[in-house]
Amino acid sequence: MAAQCSGLVRRTLPAIALSLRTSSRLLCTATKQKNNGQNLEDDSSQNEQKTDSVSTEKTRTEEKVLTEEKVKLEEQLKETSEKYKRALADTENLRRRSQKLVEEAKLYGIQGFCKDLLEVADILEKATASVPKDEIKEENPHLKNLYEGLVMTEVQIQKVFTKHGLLKLNPVGAKFDPYEHEALFHTPVEGKEPGTIALVTKVGYKLHGRTLRPALVGVVKEP
Repeated sequence: MAAQCSGLVRRTLPAIALSLRTSSRLLCTATKQKNNGQNLEDDSSQNEQKTDSVSTEKTRTEEKVLTEEKVKLEEQLKETSEKYKRALADTENLRRRSQKLVEEAKLYGIQGFCKDLLEVADILEKATASVPKDEIKEENPHLKNLYEGLVMTEVQIQKVFTKHGLLKLNPVGAKFDPYEHEALFHTPVEGKEPGTIALVTKVGYKLHGRTLRPALVGVVKEP
């Protein structure tokens, strides 16, 4: 009986030892695989972190570039808008100046012609003033008709002047204005206010409010 038990033990021990060796190998293999899996997970996590870091840095760089580009575009837009506004203002100013020049050309284009006609009006005025009033009688029809013709011509030419904006300046008693009058002399005059016009030696004219020829005058001064 003892011998049988001893034989059974001798037969069973190698199988148990083999089983233990096999289990030990499997445990070591499982442990290595686990460690390898953890290492892979760690490596994967590190790679993911690196990838996220690179992606974040790239995103920041792109945002910075886009921000700088936006600032440049805004500056260009502002500069272009200012140039456009200045161009509009210059164009409007040019249009106004051109319009003013055209209007002035219409108003004052006859200025040279009017100056020449003023000499004719002066001659007519002198001619009518030189005729003795006491000689204008029915007994002297030739002189009477001549005088009346001169007066009618003078009246008609003044109407034409008025029609075209040309007005006579005969400022006796008015305040002296250097823009409309030219002082030939100053003299004290009793009963006259200093600075007023006492005598007009030659009438002046204005064309559409602009002095075409100043009146030649004598101005009252203090005694």
